[in-house]
Amino acid sequence: MRVTINGEAREINASSVDALLRELEYEGTHFAIALNYDVLPKSRWAETPINSGDEIEIITPRQGG
Repeated sequence: MRVTINGEAREINASSVDALLRELEYEGTHFAIALNYDVLPKSRWAETPINSGDEIEIITPRQGG
């Protein structure tokens, strides 16, 4: 299905947020996910479905000033 991830249109196979992170090979715990502008708690990643046309932001902290 086609979704937008961090502003880039992409074709994905994942059906949930958790599966998407595995598909994109994200590891660790230091990032947040916003689905259609709503930040999701990590406890809901596995149960939250992704639908065609969704906008997903994967937010990672950056060091600096």
